[in-house]
Amino acid sequence: MNIILLGPPGAGKGTQARRLVEERDMVQLSTGDMLRAARKSGTEMGNKVAAIMDAGALVTDEIVIGLIEEQLTNTRTTGGFIFDGFPRTLAQADALGDLLAQVGQRLDVVIEMAVDDDALVQRISGRFTCGDCGEVYHDDTKPLKSPDVCDKCGASNFVRRADDNEELLRVRLLEYYKKTSPLIGYYYAKGLLRTIDGLGSMDGVAGAIREVLASTDGAGSIAS
Repeated sequence: MNIILLGPPGAGKGTQARRLVEERDMVQLSTGDMLRAARKSGTEMGNKVAAIMDAGALVTDEIVIGLIEEQLTNTRTTGGFIFDGFPRTLAQADALGDLLAQVGQRLDVVIEMAVDDDALVQRISGRFTCGDCGEVYHDDTKPLKSPDVCDKCGASNFVRRADDNEELLRVRLLEYYKKTSPLIGYYYAKGLLRTIDGLGSMDGVAGAIREVLASTDGAGSIAS
């Protein structure tokens, strides 16, 4: 089963993708991870990516599609793929659809993690992570059990993203709605879109995603 998780920054797409990887043996195709891996690979494609990134330029859609094609054709999985960070635009959505058709696959479902902007800003503004193990915390909803000590690994190295503040978050949200939200209508018209509440608990959101996947017939359409 191949799926896309759609949602604004901070909606929890990465967290839910990691759970799907663990629970369903799916493969998370993160464009950021693929670009970083390609840059270090020393291959012809990797050298091209490195040159573009070193020059501060944006990697073209063609290159990203090429990296995704490599993963689709060379990665073995029994659970399918989760597309993370791609597509972001309608042109990219068209390119992904064409690529899947070329390799004999198709997109089964697109899950929109809908959020309330104000609630999302409040949630993200208070989050921080352990710099050692990556565990995520929040000032209000998931505080540390002991001050300055990670519940999971015992470290005291905590990190807050510089752009996790209200002003920059709203800029990121605006950018998302301008470029990526048209995908909601695009996939709705194709009959592939399902919407869930992205502001529930992590377990609640995971349960909603499981229900969507259970109702999908695995052949590119939603079971009634």
